[in-house]
Amino acid sequence: MQLNFSDFTAFISVARHKSFRGAGNELGLSPSAISHAVKQLEQRLKVRLFNRTTRSVALTEAGVNLFERLRPVFDEFDTLLDEMNCFRDTPMGTLRINASRLASRLVLMPMIAGFSRQYPDIKVEITTDDKLVDIVQQSFDAGIRLDTTVEKDMITLPIGPKIKRVVVATPDYFEHHPAPMHPHDLVNHQSIIFRLQSGRIYHWEFEGPEGKVEIAPVGSIILDDMDSTLEAVLCGAGVGYLYYDQVKTHLANGALVPVLEKWLPEFPRLQLYYPNRQYMPGPLRAFLDYVKAHRVAETPKK
Repeated sequence: MQLNFSDFTAFISVARHKSFRGAGNELGLSPSAISHAVKQLEQRLKVRLFNRTTRSVALTEAGVNLFERLRPVFDEFDTLLDEMNCFRDTPMGTLRINASRLASRLVLMPMIAGFSRQYPDIKVEITTDDKLVDIVQQSFDAGIRLDTTVEKDMITLPIGPKIKRVVVATPDYFEHHPAPMHPHDLVNHQSIIFRLQSGRIYHWEFEGPEGKVEIAPVGSIILDDMDSTLEAVLCGAGVGYLYYDQVKTHLANGALVPVLEKWLPEFPRLQLYYPNRQYMPGPLRAFLDYVKAHRVAETPKK
């Protein structure tokens, strides 16, 4: 039986992602092609490497043993290939970033557009996911999240402006419901409620002469997506607690009206974070240098 290094590529990727789809996304292949490659390897080794169900993929004991022995070899191979960037005029390779949908929309897309023009030989793969993932286990080079959700052992770099929240509704809504003058007045309003990925309802945060105030929103609509929340507010369904950058165009054209402006604090900037490791891939190093040179430090103005 003769096996080549490439015969184990699909196996390593599935083991890392615990998913045929995730491996397919990484390798640019369909899940069925990944599954076929793994089955061929299992047939040639005459041993089952994964236990598969309709909902999950898990390594068998033999698979765990093979993965633990092979992963350092693949990691070293990737490092050796990336080190060749030192001999090129511009770096090459793939940059993999995991970001929340908010981070992707507000700060990452503007950055990536310019970065790709400057480094055309770097392929950028972005996965948007509001769930917090282990970027090391999932083979991402970096992630972008709010500072409070980033693991302490990660290196962080602030990216984008400070985050500004706004409380808004349509002019028609406020014609039928007196605008709140104090955060506590929101109990008399239909608020669009946002549910976090953890299942917890997000409480609206304010700050004023009385100090910090946290309000549990009251309403009959509960959503888990900020874009859907905006759409609900634009349809006149109630009051929304949204990001300024989401609504600034609607504020400018009068589609939405802000309230409680003096009560809204600024929140810390999003953080670009990455593992503390001895060797940094060339594409990640290039992106960090680009972010440091182009990141926005100003607070958005209304």
